[in-house]
Amino acid sequence: MNPNSVEILLVEDSPTDAELTIRALKKHNMANNLIHVKNGADALDFIFGTGKYADSRDISFAPKVILLDLQMPKMNGMEVLQKIKADPRTRSMPVVILTSSKESPDMQACYDLGANSYIVKPVNFEGFTTAIQNLGFYWLLLNQFPT
Repeated sequence: MNPNSVEILLVEDSPTDAELTIRALKKHNMANNLIHVKNGADALDFIFGTGKYADSRDISFAPKVILLDLQMPKMNGMEVLQKIKADPRTRSMPVVILTSSKESPDMQACYDLGANSYIVKPVNFEGFTTAIQNLGFYWLLLNQFPT
């Protein structure tokens, strides 16, 4: 896959949650241009075209949406969100927090840092699939992006 044609960047360290997310998106034909990275450091390398993505990634081609977990190794989701929203080149990238944390301080901090949405992962598979379907439908099909 061409890293410049990515529509969804999934940043998720849990193999189970990543698999469920990808499966739900595939079920509704929304995972064709998806890249999955397993930690915050790799997410920033992808977004900014550095590290292993330095020679293959042009950051002017932004993902349509970034699905970002909060609790990850190397760099947590809030740190990633802060770096994305602090840089004028990436500030307008839509970032959806997709996490199991229902903690109000986490939610408030994410919105304060510029998150576009905060979704708590449903516990059951059916609820999770429905949430991902709705999320993909909104960000990939309904939401309009500047040209």
